[in-house]
Amino acid sequence: MGFPRSKRPNRTRAVGYIRVSTDQQADRGLSLSAQRAKVRAYAKLHDIELVDILVDAGLSATTLERPGLQRALQMLRRREADAILVVALDRLTRSVHDLGLLLKKAFRDGRGELLSVNESIDTRSAAGRLLIHIIGSVAEWESSRIGERTSAAMRELKTQGRYTGGITKFGFELGPDGQHLHPVPREQAIVARARELRALGLTMREIALRLEVEGARGRSGRPLREGQVQRIVREEAA
Repeated sequence: MGFPRSKRPNRTRAVGYIRVSTDQQADRGLSLSAQRAKVRAYAKLHDIELVDILVDAGLSATTLERPGLQRALQMLRRREADAILVVALDRLTRSVHDLGLLLKKAFRDGRGELLSVNESIDTRSAAGRLLIHIIGSVAEWESSRIGERTSAAMRELKTQGRYTGGITKFGFELGPDGQHLHPVPREQAIVARARELRALGLTMREIALRLEVEGARGRSGRPLREGQVQRIVREEAA
């Protein structure tokens, strides 16, 4: 149920968002009633119009797809509220990556304001905007760092001839252990021939036509298409 609207002009309208994932959180002062009380007290102290308090009870912060949170974000997009007010940032999410997404999509460039009681975050102020920019930059950096580590790990697996998921590239098949790749002689011969023709200066289309004439076939039993030939020629040998 919504709260009565204020007639006072230029007053920030905030939607409170509270969440608990387990009953044990009540023991740490994170019960729904405790969060609700803190949200109301903060709004009263800072003269904020609290238009509603949305709740996600018994839901983990491992995903942003929570009914209460999505409704709060929708209220920002529809200009039904100017800000989202939480007791702590971990009520929104515990993921650095997801926090970065939220900051980028919902709380930057005037899209909406973020107010957090415990962290003293108020993006209506210059200091608050600076702090949220720093937090967002750290989130982006962490996301990039994770991506770099993942890419490096995938490259290392490939150099070891390990399977990294998806369709095995032409010339190899997945071994009995489900981890290592083994060469397929027939396909390896086609790969070698395609690269040989490329070295002679033939285009991808010309290579595909030459392979078809020579009887080379893909895994489906059909002639290799130009795009398939391009991947075969350009992929590094495992």
